[in-house]
Amino acid sequence: MKKYLLLFFLILFNNEIKAFEKENIIQNLENIKNLSFNFEQDIDGEKEKGTCILEYPKKIFCKYNLDNQKTLTSNGRYIVVKTIDSHYIYNIQKTPLNLILNKDFIIDKIRNADGKILDNRFIGFNFFEKENEINLFFDKNKYDLVGWQSIDIYQNLSITFISSIVKNIEIDENLFKLPKQD
Repeated sequence: MKKYLLLFFLILFNNEIKAFEKENIIQNLENIKNLSFNFEQDIDGEKEKGTCILEYPKKIFCKYNLDNQKTLTSNGRYIVVKTIDSHYIYNIQKTPLNLILNKDFIIDKIRNADGKILDNRFIGFNFFEKENEINLFFDKNKYDLVGWQSIDIYQNLSITFISSIVKNIEIDENLFKLPKQD
């Protein structure tokens, strides 16, 4: 199923992007220090929603709209996923978020990749890094990141869509402190 979904997205990449579109995406990324956004995530058919604050490089705090009070926090080195009754810690280097939350890495990959137009609304880039295949999606008109697709550390297909994006807000750095294990 995962291979078919990845193939489906790649088939939909039907038009090459223009050089100015790629440059506009890069320039937009270069001007972003942080983002606040809503997300919808589908991990092998299980959908979750919530809000996130991302600060480059590699810091993120997400609060899920779930009864179990799930949060995801990265301080740039580790990721902690915490709920009412569980607590997991991961080295960020072993996850696709290590790449997705690294703006300089993304800019470098975009500079050296051929993007494609998807459904005449999005610009997509597909790249491989070590064991990770990552698809990034940008709004064709605003050049904002609107989502990504990867395989998570448990080999599940993970698709994340983001919306209601606000750039360069004031952030309390304490937000990215890893939660203590209860």
